[in-house]
Formats: sequence, structure tokens, C-alpha cells
Amino acid sequence: MKTVFIALLFFAMMPFLVTVPALAVEPNEIMEDSALEARARAIGKGLRCLVCQNQSIDDSDAQLARDLRMLIREQLLAGASDDEALAFVVERYGDYVLLRPPLKSTTYLLWLGPFFLFAIAITVTAFYLRRRRRNLASPRTLSPDEERRIQEILDRHP
Repeated sequence: MKTVFIALLFFAMMPFLVTVPALAVEPNEIMEDSALEARARAIGKGLRCLVCQNQSIDDSDAQLARDLRMLIREQLLAGASDDEALAFVVERYGDYVLLRPPLKSTTYLLWLGPFFLFAIAITVTAFYLRRRRRNLASPRTLSPDEERRIQEILDRHP
């Protein structure tokens, strides 16, 4: 009986165990030309939704992401190449709209910042551990006054 219950529970939970990425592209956005649609999807996967931040516009259901998807599709229908359509969006919104911004002088901090923060964290940790080790290695000795006071306290409380 217990195995039957576990099997039923497993089959009931199966839809929740298998996840399929949901694309936010609505049916009325899909282009009739499958080649153009594939190009639009490829471009959309590389663009950041400015509302959702770390989601591509292809995965986001925000209104701005929809507008960007439509803008790309309009550019492609007008005969623009993939690079031209992408450049059009970047010109309007800047490099921030790219999920993988290019390495150039305005994005050095973005690309190199994590390494600097890691180096700072390692340095601070090393100084902390060195200081801690030094403090643990050489215990502080008591002054004669402190020793006398401790002895007085111990003598009062046998």
C-alpha cells in the first residue's frame, strides 16, 4: 500500500519536476517567415530586459521587452541585418541593454570590477587572519598590579 501511495505521489508531482523554459513571445509577435523569426529570437536572446534586469527580452513578459521584440522584428522586416538591428537598439539604450556588453573603456569597471572586489576581499581576509594569528600566538602578560589585584580577589573568595 505504501509503495502505491509513493508511486501515485511521484506521478502527481511529475509535472512539477520537469520544467520547460517559458518563452514570453506572444503568438501575435511571431513572424510568418521562419528564418526572420529565428533571427529575431537569436537577437532577442542577447538583449537584456531593462525591467527584469537579468532576463533576456525573449524570456521576459514585461511590456518594454515586448516593445523591444517588436522593434527588432520591424528592423528585420525593413531589411536590416542582424548587426544593424542590434546596433539600432544599442544606439537607443546603450551597452547596458546587451546581456554580454563589449569590453571597451566604458565597460572596464563592469568586466574588471568583480576581480578587483575579489582581490580586496582576499587582502582584507589575509590581514585579518594574520592579525588574529599574531594576537593568539603571543598572549598578553599581566602587569604586577593586575597580578596583585587578582591575588587579592582570590584571597577574599576562597
